[in-house]
Amino acid sequence: QVKLVESGGGSVQAGGSLRLSCTVSGSTTSTYYIGWFRHVRGKEREGIGAISSAGTTTYADGVKGRFTFSKDDTKDTLYLQMNSLKPEDTAMYYCAALFVSELWSGEWPGTNEYHYWGQGTQVTVSS
Repeated sequence: QVKLVESGGGSVQAGGSLRLSCTVSGSTTSTYYIGWFRHVRGKEREGIGAISSAGTTTYADGVKGRFTFSKDDTKDTLYLQMNSLKPEDTAMYYCAALFVSELWSGEWPGTNEYHYWGQGTQVTVSS
């Protein structure tokens, strides 16, 4: 059973930083995409971007230059480093996994293509 567990959320003032972790267990393949998403109640879920098992990344325009994805394969953990946080970054943050037989060429999974989701971790940025 694949399980994703996010951690690292909390409260921070605007301009501050947080690092979220997404620990993956139970996977049977080492080829994957990990997507990061955030959700504010009453709004649609927003994709922040993703990282592949090859280490390639893609970012949504609103977080480019502020957020960075990384991974530590020895710990089966993915990271979302968030810098220069803004109040509008306040949301529940989720990671999601899609395991594939081989990475796609030039494409990234859509939101509905991720099979496994974590429970989320709350990030609150105060002004």
